[in-house]
Amino acid sequence: MEVTMTSRERVLAAINHKETDKVPVDCGAMRSTGITGVAYNSLKQYLNISEGETKIYDMVQQLAIPEQWYLDRYQVDTVDLARAFADEEKDWVEWKLPDGSDALVPAWLRIEKRNSSWVCVNEQGEILAEMPPFSHYFDQKLWPLMGTHRENFDDLEKDLNRQMWAYMTDPLWKNSGQPDFYTRLRAKAKKLYEETNYAIMIGFGGNLFETGQFLYRTDEFLMNLITERKEMEKMLDKLIEIYLSRLEPLLKAISPYVQIIQMGDDLGMQTGPMLSPKLYHEVFFPRHKELYQYIKKNSDLYVFLHSCGAVSEFIPDLIEAGVDILNPVQISAEGMEPARLKKEFGKDIVFWGGGVDTQHTLFNGSPNQVKDEVKRNTEIFMKDGGFVFNQVHNILAGVPPENIVAMYEAVNEIRF
Repeated sequence: MEVTMTSRERVLAAINHKETDKVPVDCGAMRSTGITGVAYNSLKQYLNISEGETKIYDMVQQLAIPEQWYLDRYQVDTVDLARAFADEEKDWVEWKLPDGSDALVPAWLRIEKRNSSWVCVNEQGEILAEMPPFSHYFDQKLWPLMGTHRENFDDLEKDLNRQMWAYMTDPLWKNSGQPDFYTRLRAKAKKLYEETNYAIMIGFGGNLFETGQFLYRTDEFLMNLITERKEMEKMLDKLIEIYLSRLEPLLKAISPYVQIIQMGDDLGMQTGPMLSPKLYHEVFFPRHKELYQYIKKNSDLYVFLHSCGAVSEFIPDLIEAGVDILNPVQISAEGMEPARLKKEFGKDIVFWGGGVDTQHTLFNGSPNQVKDEVKRNTEIFMKDGGFVFNQVHNILAGVPPENIVAMYEAVNEIRF
């Protein structure tokens, strides 16, 4: 089929389970489909590209904003609305990535060197995150509710801002406390919509299961779900209240310029679910459904859920809750074989990811092995639409640049 669609048309057709002129491609539409700064700089060096700047817009994961050359060269069809807030010089400072290469990092974060580690410190002097020597990422160091029990969660919003993932946020959400935030958000969404043909995604999160882990630490929250279930459900209900209060002005501001809203909740491990499907159905499913159905009733946005690991047992509930798109489609996890997923769920959900295994093939394989896997997986997922190509999660430091090139060459050769 001849290439005739715009990027936005291509992605929307795929989401609606229609065949497209070519396979839609994503890199960096949200913070689990991108490329780390180290891998990005390595690729630029491999391609002899010296112009431009590497901006790290997700400090925790060290993710780079793909520049225009990248979007054009690899025929990327999607963008993150957050990139529209990354355009002011005052918001960035020079930094050295773990491999010694140059980058710009957010000026609004207080990043300090302490005892050979980099740490992120909040206004109260608390260390929220640490990047140890020889690491490529920041690890959480403070869990605001660990070891506590509460009768109510009236101060939960303050607690949320004391954990790494909320505090070390992207350029878009760091502006959210400003009085004109939603006016600026609408203007920037409108500009990106009118001046480009990309499908636009906004990161929201709305995490429930994960946020419990960010607040209490994973081990404690999992135990609390069994031993202190009423208290945890009270906390989750407060979370829903906070999320809905944020969604109301957000949806008004970004409609009709943004097509996809990204939600998140990692439910799987490599070998199976992280919690029992029964516990998920009783505790998290009704709350996910309330959140996702609110979006559907108040906008035309498609609901994109990022959920890592072996999540196939949850997919029927996720579909019923209102999830339109599943990512990252971790094909190396138990029960996540592409053919099985497409056969059982392909008519009811869009697979955004699963194009190539980043844990093994992209990292350790040859370019030909990468190409073979990309073509094999894409041909399974693309049938009858319902597929947007992306590698499984982010392209990490250490991935050979020739494998990145091979990945994009392979997918962009495929036609319906």
